[in-house]
Amino acid sequence: MAKVIKITDDGLKKLEEELEYLKTTGRADIAEKIKVARGYGDLSENSEYDEAKNEQAKIEARIVEIEAMLKHVEIIEDVKGNAKTVVVGVKVKVLDEEYGDESEYRVVGSTEADPQDGRISDESPVGKALMGKKVGDEVIVEAPGGEFKLKIVAISR
Repeated sequence: MAKVIKITDDGLKKLEEELEYLKTTGRADIAEKIKVARGYGDLSENSEYDEAKNEQAKIEARIVEIEAMLKHVEIIEDVKGNAKTVVVGVKVKVLDEEYGDESEYRVVGSTEADPQDGRISDESPVGKALMGKKVGDEVIVEAPGGEFKLKIVAISR
């Protein structure tokens, strides 16, 4: 059985928009690049042609990947009211007691994760540790760099 992809409504729209772009503009752009590169002559020594064909393969692979994800999507409903526990879709403020650092994350499905933007996957070490926990709970995160402890300070939608 294929893995269910948890995604917000916004995340689903972004995936669908990316797919549409790749199927239309992306394919048309690469077809033009290939056409132009063919015009340069001998294909066996034509780096522009090789590069365009590689780019075409990447676009086609991404299209297949997105279409496969869309077949197994589960929409995450927005959390209504006050969230009592950490679930996908909430914001969590945590305190690293060892260093005194506070961080805020939005817990999202793996396809929407963007740690630079504060969006962590429910499957990441921090996300897994936080799931189902309440304000005041302390969790131990087992990360590749070693364990560390976080305290949940706040949960919001």
